[in-house]
Amino acid sequence: MLPVFGDRSMMEHEPGEIEDPSRLAAVLDALRKRPGVQLRTPTQATRGDLCRVHDEAYVDRLLATAGTSVVLDADTRTSPGSIDAARLAAGAARDAVFCVLEGEARAAFAAVRPPGHHACFDRAMGFCLFNNVVVAAEAARMDHDVERVLFVDWDVHHGNGTQDLVAGRGDSLFFSVHQGGGGFYPGTGLTSEGNALNVPLQPGAGDAEMLAAVREVLRPAADDFAPELVIVSAGFDAHVDDPLGSLCATPQGYAALCREVAAIARDHARSRMVLVLEGGYDLAALGASSVACAEVLGG
Repeated sequence: MLPVFGDRSMMEHEPGEIEDPSRLAAVLDALRKRPGVQLRTPTQATRGDLCRVHDEAYVDRLLATAGTSVVLDADTRTSPGSIDAARLAAGAARDAVFCVLEGEARAAFAAVRPPGHHACFDRAMGFCLFNNVVVAAEAARMDHDVERVLFVDWDVHHGNGTQDLVAGRGDSLFFSVHQGGGGFYPGTGLTSEGNALNVPLQPGAGDAEMLAAVREVLRPAADDFAPELVIVSAGFDAHVDDPLGSLCATPQGYAALCREVAAIARDHARSRMVLVLEGGYDLAALGASSVACAEVLGG
């Protein structure tokens, strides 16, 4: 069984002009057709969940805009339902983590919109309002006594928000493989520093380069770190058909990445692993890549 936490109410109101409802629908519809997938309705993240990660004043400012439309930055705007959708997205990541920590399943998938890995301590960025993966990790630490969390990010864009939120923490290891250089958004993640391992790839790189990054950079570091929980920022916009990036990943490549990360979770975290959807803007590629990873996680 693979629990998938997602709700169509997250599709109606997404920040960012490119974030239309069909993105999440492509994932949910593709996963629903796979045997062994169990769709579950998430619950909203509480203000307390959000304030463990983000500046309280920032959280309160965003919550106060619920039911209205606001422009937050050049890429990120909200519609009347965006705040509820963002709280559901963060809540879905948290619920998925609790599911694996409580032994209901070895792994889970949070199929969410809006994404979260660009959201910083006190500002929205890149379609992201709340940092879903860090919200989930902090809930795990608070409610399930988890200490060491490995964050893996294979979105085509560097997860700058996640890196910043866990920078310098001995209880966190962050790894990102992404397109870098040439002014590619968000322009960060060009070097590794502290507990952040970054592998920027040149345009045209694909499955082989991404898999090598996981095997050669992440695996030895993860073996030393010995995570108790693995959370993946699973963006699928490194796919060869995605309009926002210039990498050449395939669904088979994502399955191989997922298998490698699952092996880390098996060896160190009792197989406790959660995928949280980030980017992905070609509908067919998004659905196929999600299913490829679901087949790995669901056994």
